[in-house]
Amino acid sequence: MLFQNGTNEITESFYNGALNKFSQYGVLENNVDKVYVPGSFELIFATKNLINKDYDAIISMGCIIKGETNHFEFISSAVVDGIKDLNIISNIPIILCVTTDDNIQQSIDRSGGKFGNKGADSAEAALKMIMINSK
Repeated sequence: MLFQNGTNEITESFYNGALNKFSQYGVLENNVDKVYVPGSFELIFATKNLINKDYDAIISMGCIIKGETNHFEFISSAVVDGIKDLNIISNIPIILCVTTDDNIQQSIDRSGGKFGNKGADSAEAALKMIMINSK
């Protein structure tokens, strides 16, 4: 599992949501690795380095909040495309848990707020994909 250090309270909520979902299915916390990266763009490189390790799945977690420049669009597209490309070449599922929000309230709403927790959703997706991959 990957964890982006930027926007700490949001990604920490994603991570905790994922851990809670995993525990509902009997996955022990000590079977989940956390790797810190400095930002969402770096998720691509970190994920690439983990796809040949002994993991059943990888969840790339991050939060990109729109600012005043076009940087948001460039980073968002690059991260989505990068993780998509890694899924094509990987033998294990890579789950994208990166929100692209217009403001911090949208991030809060998606990290345990009124729209649920994307970390928990991603953990459930990872478990389903692991089952598909084991067939």
